[in-house]
Amino acid sequence: MITHLRLKNFTAFGDLKIDFSPRVNILIGENGTGKTHILKAAYGLCSGGQLFRNKPAVDKNGIEEALTSKLLHLFMPIDGKLEKIRRYGATGNAQLEARFTSDSASDSQITISLHSNSQRLAIQNDVHYSRYQFEPVFIPTKEAIATMKGFSSLYQKYGLSFDQTYQDICLLLDLPEVRPEMLREKSKWAIAEIEAICGGIFVFYGGGNVTFKAENAEYSANSIAEGFRKIGMLARLLKTGAIDPGVSGPLFWDEPESNMNPILMEILVQILLELSRNGQQIILATHDYILLKWFDLLMDKDKEDQVRFHSLHRDIVSQEIRIDSTDNYLNIVPNAISNTFNNLTKKHVLLKMGGLGK
Repeated sequence: MITHLRLKNFTAFGDLKIDFSPRVNILIGENGTGKTHILKAAYGLCSGGQLFRNKPAVDKNGIEEALTSKLLHLFMPIDGKLEKIRRYGATGNAQLEARFTSDSASDSQITISLHSNSQRLAIQNDVHYSRYQFEPVFIPTKEAIATMKGFSSLYQKYGLSFDQTYQDICLLLDLPEVRPEMLREKSKWAIAEIEAICGGIFVFYGGGNVTFKAENAEYSANSIAEGFRKIGMLARLLKTGAIDPGVSGPLFWDEPESNMNPILMEILVQILLELSRNGQQIILATHDYILLKWFDLLMDKDKEDQVRFHSLHRDIVSQEIRIDSTDNYLNIVPNAISNTFNNLTKKHVLLKMGGLGK
């Protein structure tokens, strides 16, 4: 799992440090405070596992090239120039630092940097980075099932306006399924819950060809509600073993609530908490009050649940992006989501009182 991330002079950040819970992490904050950038930076640095599995003897130059390519494809800077992901106006080098830990390997760390004319990221510090081989999963904001067919080949050939999280998720969704007897019981439970919600199962025939089966009928996946397609991706990732609690790397999820009916939030949170109890680190970003509140209500201290809330905000004076982290929902300061919900409630009451006064 990833335990720590530091971003210095990188994109919108001057110097931001975040310590992650091994269980559930939730990033909140107004638009423009860098939630997705944190997810992508952490995901990019966690992605060394795939490189080391394919090339166990990769050297420093190979790691630098791989991380450079990954960050360029995740952040898609103007003209494809690495220097464009360095903070605008910064006088020093940009730096990304991550620390990792696992039960089966030594703790590891990677620190990379880039300057104003960098063509490639430079490794500043490498402590057993190659030993961290747990492959992460990134579920992007838009569901991918509807656009899978032909997407990977198009992405490799053409300059599509999709960052690499979309290609990555398509490749993972198209993996073959793990044998049922090899799946963990909690994974089977989560899959069954999701399929019950959707009223059927998504069937992956390979090459991005996906249909939906319900009772004795089969439909185009594109004809199924987008919210079902989104939660259906989670079931598929569990079936393929891409998400395997205690074995796979962190699950990053950008706005799980996007295009999902609020009625699905309770079971989604139950599933994510259960996965975290079985060793799955989860890091997500949200704007949704219902999702946020269900985590607060459903977390169980007796089951050693830990939900760490990370609130991003701009300093009033310096306009620097700051982060405050807490394991207690009531201590989230500032809480942009809850504050907005409370303001809406107050305005509703005032308008109703005004109407009665008339």
